[in-house]
Amino acid sequence: MQSKFVFVTGGVMSGLGKGITTASIGRILQSKGYSVSAVKIDPYLNVDAGTMNPIQHGEVFVTEDGGEMDMDIGTYERFLGRNLTKKHNITTGQIYGAVIDGERRGYYLGKCVQIIPHITEEIKRRLREVAKGDGVDILMVEIGGTIGDIEGLPYLEAVRQMRLEDGVENTAYIHVSYLPVSGMEEQKTKPTQHTVQELRRNGIQPDFIVCRSEHDLIQDSIRKISLYCNVEWDNVISDPDCEILYEAPLIFEKQFFGNKLLHRLHLEGKKSDLETWEQLVDRAKKSTTPVKIGMVGKYTDLKDSYMSLNEALRIAGWKHNKKTSIEFIESELFEETPSELPSLEKMDGIVVPGGYGSRGAEGKIRSIQYALEKDIPLLGLCYGLQLTVVAHARNLGMKEANSTEIDPHTPYPVIDILPDKKNLENMGGTQRLGSYTAILKRGTKIWEMYGRKDQVAERHRHRWEVNPEFHDKLERDGMIFSGMSPDGRLVEFIEFENHNAFGTQGHPELKTTFETSHQMFDGFSEYTI
Repeated sequence: MQSKFVFVTGGVMSGLGKGITTASIGRILQSKGYSVSAVKIDPYLNVDAGTMNPIQHGEVFVTEDGGEMDMDIGTYERFLGRNLTKKHNITTGQIYGAVIDGERRGYYLGKCVQIIPHITEEIKRRLREVAKGDGVDILMVEIGGTIGDIEGLPYLEAVRQMRLEDGVENTAYIHVSYLPVSGMEEQKTKPTQHTVQELRRNGIQPDFIVCRSEHDLIQDSIRKISLYCNVEWDNVISDPDCEILYEAPLIFEKQFFGNKLLHRLHLEGKKSDLETWEQLVDRAKKSTTPVKIGMVGKYTDLKDSYMSLNEALRIAGWKHNKKTSIEFIESELFEETPSELPSLEKMDGIVVPGGYGSRGAEGKIRSIQYALEKDIPLLGLCYGLQLTVVAHARNLGMKEANSTEIDPHTPYPVIDILPDKKNLENMGGTQRLGSYTAILKRGTKIWEMYGRKDQVAERHRHRWEVNPEFHDKLERDGMIFSGMSPDGRLVEFIEFENHNAFGTQGHPELKTTFETSHQMFDGFSEYTI
């Protein structure tokens, strides 16, 4: 059977939650027995998200094969429960790069290379390649940005052409829009009317309109949107704010969105099997034991900088009937005002997440030292592991110990860049990326957390490592290297004999799904009160 394509666009404003909408629809279709995958299109000129500032763009999500992706890919994985790849995030940098490379190689000899047909053909080729490679019934395709953005025009043209080429029965257009509420508490439909007009100017008439709002749609709003946007009444879908984002598929299912979409795609409508999902949502909403986690980070101005980590902590908490609240703490606070360190004692656990550069690093180190001193449960991830090693080294008497990323001239470079990562010409795509195996040390707490497995694999994104020259000096006074690379050269996990403190060079948060919380966060959750 030919794969069906469902295209999701957004209007009025950015940050509507198109990724959650896309993932929720995909989860509903999965529950009806159809195989589903998802692609995120990002119209920016970057080749990938790897060199982008998380404060501006949100977290960089890393796939098993080492792709540095838009954060929506993480949302897809958490909802769909499947691993995606580099091919599932298409950017303008990739598209134009491929076409220009083809022109230089002589693929278009005699032709004037243009947006149409060459750019649009490359877009369509990649989408069809993903659908075929994944072997899915339905491919969800989210087009990033907002209707009206000039950089998104080639993608709208490409998906318009796909309906013409693949057939009306094999394509569906879903438009996500925002309904603001006026001071009179009235839902305003005019912005949605205008964004649909703009979409139609590009040759696309939406089959469904998903309306984001603080509250459920009222009948008058549905009537106006249906009439003025030329969409059937039943195909105007309400998408109100919800207590937890994983409730979205259940909200859509109550409106029979899945079967309406299947009917539009000439597929058999089926009963959804969302019973387990509904039970998990119910458990999450009923979790009552309060737990406060202090997130000592560098990118706390935008909470989405730690999206996967936030969700991993919450999901693990729900499994233990804990309602996890996360207090985001800018690490520079502890550099400017060390007297604020005792505020960490109010936390049930402290997480020091990944990051880059010297800004705020000393604040992170001080928070780690304080957690070790006061025996506050601590979890260091990637850069957090590295700075935990620095803190431990200083406690051992190496007072000027540091990472060469922070201080290239430190006399104790306990964290150093690997020789094969030095003197690189390109910054993008050159880190240690993707899934790497670790051999766990039997009898350790980490080994217990992972169900007594001797070998595990986690995703990585970093250049610096625990310096092998200091391994023997560091593994003293309670620090244990509880996981190493297969060749014994690289430290993958650490823990402390007399403290509930742990670290990993990987990013286990990237493998959490709503239905399967990650073992490391399960274990850490058990150590929090």
